[in-house]
Amino acid sequence: MARSYRRSSWANGLFALPFLIFFVVLLVFPLIWGMWLSLNKVDLFGGAQFIGLKNYSPVLKDPVFAQAVRNTVLFVAVSVPTLVTLGLFLALALNKASRGSSFLRGLFFSSSILSVTIVTLIWRIVFIPGDGLMSVIFDHFGWAQIGFLSERGWSLFSVGVATVWWSLGLPMILILAALQQIPKDLYEAAALDNASKWRGLTRITLPSIKGTLAMVAIIQIVLQFQLFGQAQLMTNGGPAGSSRPIVMYIYETGFVRWEIGMGTAASEILFLIILAAAMVQYWLSTRKEEQ
Repeated sequence: MARSYRRSSWANGLFALPFLIFFVVLLVFPLIWGMWLSLNKVDLFGGAQFIGLKNYSPVLKDPVFAQAVRNTVLFVAVSVPTLVTLGLFLALALNKASRGSSFLRGLFFSSSILSVTIVTLIWRIVFIPGDGLMSVIFDHFGWAQIGFLSERGWSLFSVGVATVWWSLGLPMILILAALQQIPKDLYEAAALDNASKWRGLTRITLPSIKGTLAMVAIIQIVLQFQLFGQAQLMTNGGPAGSSRPIVMYIYETGFVRWEIGMGTAASEILFLIILAAAMVQYWLSTRKEEQ
């Protein structure tokens, strides 16, 4: 009996084997290889030379990297709360069983399936000076023109607007799914007690979906720290690096300057930043639940 049980357990484990293979090949191996490359002076045409942590020192001392870190942290600090708040607002507004709500859900989610190239093309048409939509609006009201893609302080904002529009569908759908799992009996009991809608929101809805809100925040932290395509295609990191994110710095270091070891070291630093930010968000959410 024990032997047949062990055989059954191994047979069941075979179903997970394809996933484990892809997990190791596409995640574990690149992660370990990236750590190894960051400790080497790498020449794609002549092998690698082990140099320890010497790749990290010039990256950490590079003012361009420091600027990229500031840009990315600011971008994440603004975009993630915006995505969670707007996703919650839309989910609450569209949590109805009607054709209109279904249509609007699909409409808001449709932007998420577009490629980054199409998204940036759309928003370049909106922000481009002279003939863009914003320029037409400013001209209509007689306001001074703003170089949304070419002025410091506005370039990163423009990238953020495009990113929020592109990424809003996923938070909305995840929060909407959580809302639909809340038992209706809770709202019926609250109605019998003459509880207001605001009280129902703060005492029933938000406590019931706080785990989902934390998950959405962590997912968006991980995704938005990897900002690249929008910044490259809309502003190319300019002006003067004011919209250059960390991933663009990694790309320029590794594939423009061909300093593979330094580029990999920068990517490992980004990995640690994302891990720390996600863990802080997870710790804060679990601490609130315990209290």
